[in-house]
Amino acid sequence: MALTERYGAAVGRIFLAALFLYAAYGKITGFAGTSAYMADMVMWPSVMLAIGIALELGGGLSLLLGYKTRWGAWALIVFTLVASAIFHNFLKDASQIVMFLKNLALVGGLLYVAAYGPGLWSLDSRKHAHPVM
Repeated sequence: MALTERYGAAVGRIFLAALFLYAAYGKITGFAGTSAYMADMVMWPSVMLAIGIALELGGGLSLLLGYKTRWGAWALIVFTLVASAIFHNFLKDASQIVMFLKNLALVGGLLYVAAYGPGLWSLDSRKHAHPVM
């Protein structure tokens, strides 16, 4: 088995998870400022921020551990698409197009995880493994 086939999915999941977990940490530690920033764009910014943090933490941990990975990937896909539409509107501000496209690339990576699963190095793959006798 090639090195990429053996470890690629796990490394890819960890890289994706790192972004979402770091973003959640930033939102938690800067809750008041982030909520104030969101106030012009969404109703109930503190509630929406708490939901965003929960999705980023839950989905990020899901990817990191490879546990309920497909569910975590889908949660992050929905979160990323909604956040992109709200916060990276390149139709109003052309400088946002790179952020929007970056988020589409993330969604592409998450779709791979949702479609093909977490790979060998995951808690999900352990529950399907047969015990060695």
